[in-house]
Amino acid sequence: MNEKTPAADAVAKAPKPAHTALSVLALCFVMQMVGRGLGDSFTVFLKPIAESFSWDRAEVVSVYSLTWLAGGLMAPFVGRLFDRSGPRLTYSLGLLLLAGAFLVSSRAQTLWQFQLSTGLCVGIGIALTGNVPNSILLGRWFGRRLPTAMAVLYSAAGIGTLLLLPASQLLIDRIGWRDAYHWFGIAALCTLAPLLLLPWRTIAMGSLQVAQKTDAGFVDNGWTLTSAMRHHTFWALFSTFFFTAIAMYAVTAQIVAYLIDAGFAPLQAATAWGFSGVVLLFGMLGISTLDGIIGRRPSVLFSYGVSIVGIILLWLLQYYPSYWLLTGFVITFGSMIGSRGPLITATALNIFRGKRVGTIYGTISIGSGLGSGLGSWAGGLIHDWTHSYDALFVFALINLVLGLIPFLVVPALRR
Repeated sequence: MNEKTPAADAVAKAPKPAHTALSVLALCFVMQMVGRGLGDSFTVFLKPIAESFSWDRAEVVSVYSLTWLAGGLMAPFVGRLFDRSGPRLTYSLGLLLLAGAFLVSSRAQTLWQFQLSTGLCVGIGIALTGNVPNSILLGRWFGRRLPTAMAVLYSAAGIGTLLLLPASQLLIDRIGWRDAYHWFGIAALCTLAPLLLLPWRTIAMGSLQVAQKTDAGFVDNGWTLTSAMRHHTFWALFSTFFFTAIAMYAVTAQIVAYLIDAGFAPLQAATAWGFSGVVLLFGMLGISTLDGIIGRRPSVLFSYGVSIVGIILLWLLQYYPSYWLLTGFVITFGSMIGSRGPLITATALNIFRGKRVGTIYGTISIGSGLGSGLGSWAGGLIHDWTHSYDALFVFALINLVLGLIPFLVVPALRR
């Protein structure tokens, strides 16, 4: 007689670990896509807001700079919050901040109100729904496949930009930028309701299989933020994030303007760069797949090499404007934006595993936020000083080389 016991029935009805892991990946993807997409949408709102208040371009751009600076500086606090309170509170606070920020922005009348809402609050909201909490949560569900999961996660930024930027423009054209911001706030609030109903105990617990495999060959060294900061690997990862972000953002902040100066029509320039959101997905997955074939260090160095080729192709466009060079640039440079992120993140989570991994990884991520803000500012300053893009490209290439050096000289990153 083959009767099933209640315990056996419960086990049979329990969700499969693989299915739950994919559901967690989908959750993280949506949170990343919403946060980054809403943050990047400001590039569409920039012109109508500037025209509404007759503000200088630099004044309005300061709002965008504050967004990413705030997000970067908040990363360690987000990691600490995640370590102590878990994903439910972290994500909920992020969505509440995003909702409130856009609702306030829809009624803002002064620059400081935009800087506080669309700048600081949106930046903090993105940090609470972005890389740090998502990376830590995925680390609990994906073992050796974490780099692939991280590649999918990082590609959400490109998908969010690809979807929300055109949607933003359509809303602005039809109902105006204030009502568009108002509906962004409503949408963020509506996302919060189903989020609260998810099975957070199961989600936060992680995969038992991953934990068992990790425990089999892992001894918790009791990493704290202080002990991690005394280790050279911490600063190697920090500098990689920092210099790479400087290089990429120094270029990306001026790509559309540069292409227009090179002789391309504004719509062609914007469309070409917008297509980078598509090739980014393939670049993420490609580098992560390569990681499984040839190893971490060669894959990261290869991605830097492709980025360098992309910048050189962009440099040549001002002298030889052609669609072939433009296509080559979008494919090489666009596909590699952030492609190193999943591998570097997986490396950090593996080296500093333990109860304080969220705080440690969040602090390392400050390098990316600082580099993004400094790169954008320095790139504009270099162009204003030289009235040329040549020095800008040299600046970007130097920082890319500085970003890859840790993978050549630091023993923990060479394995």
